[in-house]
Amino acid sequence: MSTMKFCRECNNILYPREDRDEKILMYACRNCDHQEAADNNCVYRNEVHHSVSERTQVLQDVATDPTLPRTKAVTCTVCNHPEAVFFQGFLYERLLWHISN
Repeated sequence: MSTMKFCRECNNILYPREDRDEKILMYACRNCDHQEAADNNCVYRNEVHHSVSERTQVLQDVATDPTLPRTKAVTCTVCNHPEAVFFQGFLYERLLWHISN
């Protein structure tokens, strides 16, 4: 995970900067000349946490998403619809979502 870095010289925030000659990520202070090589290429990380109601809405939208892979090799045991959609689930499991009529 990306964390804020601070200057060892003046304790101000270090900002990410590209060293174009060496082609590496650096962190540089805007107040003094201090800079250091990044130990990780992650500059920013945005983690989205959904509520249960938001997850339900996402699952309803999955059936109508034309970009997801589909199969007609299975039949829904609940409604007998002959098509299903594959997608990556919230728990990083591969899920099969049956399309309802």
